[in-house]
Amino acid sequence: MNVHYPEITLPESPDTPPLGERSGSKFERILAAGHFAVTGEVGPPKSHDAEVIRRKARLMEGCVDAANITDNQTAVVRMSSIAAGAILLEEGIEPIIQMTCRDRNRLAIQADLLGAHALGIRNVLCLSGDHQSMGNHPGAKNVHDIDSMQLIRMVKDMRDRNVFQCGEEIKGGGPRLFVGAAANPFADPVEWRPYRLAKKAIAGADFIQTQLIFDVPAFRKYMKRAVDLGVTEKVSFIAGVGPLKSSGMAKFMRAHVPGTSIPDELVSRMEGVVAGIDKEQKEARRDASRAEGIKICIEQIREIHEIEGVAGVHIMGIEWEEAIRPIAEGADLLPRPEIE
Repeated sequence: MNVHYPEITLPESPDTPPLGERSGSKFERILAAGHFAVTGEVGPPKSHDAEVIRRKARLMEGCVDAANITDNQTAVVRMSSIAAGAILLEEGIEPIIQMTCRDRNRLAIQADLLGAHALGIRNVLCLSGDHQSMGNHPGAKNVHDIDSMQLIRMVKDMRDRNVFQCGEEIKGGGPRLFVGAAANPFADPVEWRPYRLAKKAIAGADFIQTQLIFDVPAFRKYMKRAVDLGVTEKVSFIAGVGPLKSSGMAKFMRAHVPGTSIPDELVSRMEGVVAGIDKEQKEARRDASRAEGIKICIEQIREIHEIEGVAGVHIMGIEWEEAIRPIAEGADLLPRPEIE
């Protein structure tokens, strides 16, 4: 089917400072300097155990420019992203806190953003949040006082116009935050995903972080459209990548995670590496599968690095932070640049 794509013009935003002067974050300055950025992801524990965060920080030391802290991912109660972000700062890792519309109204979100800035946090990723029915409190009420587009605009206005969402002035200035948004290149309707991306750029996003990418040829087409629309001139585009742990994981994600595209070729590769290993040798099968998953991820990063408009990668270990260093090393992303 031939799709007629309307042409759009992204408006200028005179309030927005130049890249490199918005938040003071290391992550922003890495992008402003033209370096290919590398971020990781940290899932907080379902407890108050700060050592979990510290251990994960040590695994990422020297490998990433910043690390995402998820916000009750999959609607499961975990340590708050802001508290976990403060612990990351103590360990020398710059945090990118996730902030969802699911759990807070606009008062609570703005209060949390002021508090995050006071603690030294300078990056935020604005999200809708997974539906509560997915998590461990399926009877909880979704808040969604505002949506992700409104959240992006609210954070930008707090920073660039020094006003709360109601229009009241923020005495002493608003929180200086580098504003991120999420994108899923493969969610239906695929043909219109670049336009949703453009809406987030217009709302005020500084950077975009995608969901996991396994289908690089399809992602290349998506990025071509994003470049043609001029979106990549407005935002820094960070491609999400991660290692498959097994063929079973690949099949499960393809079947049950909306917007996930995993080519048959990758599933076959993951199946092939264990084909000659006896099923009773579970540890050997696991090690072979994980090694192949890391190899595939490295290959994909090298391909993605060459795609026009991509400014970096976000490596998601999915509770396998130990994989981030070998992936970064294998993809020639180390050492990370030093930024004053």
